[in-house]
Amino acid sequence: MAHNAISLKATVRTDFGKGSARQARRDGLVPVVVYGHGTEPRHLLLDEHTTRLALRGNENALVELDVDGDKVLALAKDVQRHPIRPGVQHVDFLLVNRNERVEVEVPVVLTGEAAPGALPMIESAHVVVSAPAVEIPESIEIDVTDVAPGTVITVADLALPAHVEAVTDAETGVVNVADEAAVSTEEAPEEEAAEAPAAE
Repeated sequence: MAHNAISLKATVRTDFGKGSARQARRDGLVPVVVYGHGTEPRHLLLDEHTTRLALRGNENALVELDVDGDKVLALAKDVQRHPIRPGVQHVDFLLVNRNERVEVEVPVVLTGEAAPGALPMIESAHVVVSAPAVEIPESIEIDVTDVAPGTVITVADLALPAHVEAVTDAETGVVNVADEAAVSTEEAPEEEAAEAPAAE
């Protein structure tokens, strides 16, 4: 839970355009935009390394932006990363306050050891939830220990933290625990057909 936001020092961005953005990145900075609550978007620069660490492994990171002593709470909404090497290229932040609820997509993570012959498959990689801005879970863990093949775990079955409510329809399948033997049998004919020579 993000009870304590990560603090990032920001400076106001005064130069714009692709050239200035490239120069900022060469200087180890990342351009960001902060918007929301009916305010004009603010264009800022953050240290790339500390920003990357703050956003690592958390798609909905909550941060406190310190702009010359003016501190605001913001939620990462869109993170553009370098396609090849590690690095954050640009971030959109949404202004929030500690008392408001927000709707966010939270990733699903499987835990535990599946029963012999069971093959858990994620059907919905994310679940939309409503949560206080300071209590957004980093992930939704689903324990598949000893879950029998043929079981479908739906949104209604999820054990969500206190104050967190599912927005995604309760009947939506999140994890399908398939029978490993049945899956192998279904795939075998397809593979044989692909390997068979075409009839002359």
